[in-house]
Amino acid sequence: MNKNENGTDRVIRVVLGLILGVLAYERVGGAIGTWGFGIFGVLALVTGITGFCGVYRLLGIRTCPLPPSKSR
Repeated sequence: MNKNENGTDRVIRVVLGLILGVLAYERVGGAIGTWGFGIFGVLALVTGITGFCGVYRLLGIRTCPLPPSKSR
């Protein structure tokens, strides 16, 4: 998996994941809200930590700069 998120994108995702995790832990929004916040929180954390987003790949989005190409 190649990284497709830049540093700012990753930080935003980690912070958002932590906020959603706290909301899930505090059981905001009842059962549905708890599950929704929990699932989206985990997804945001995982994509922020790994630097790879599957949805970005499907849509052809890349916020990470391309690595310099190696000349032969």
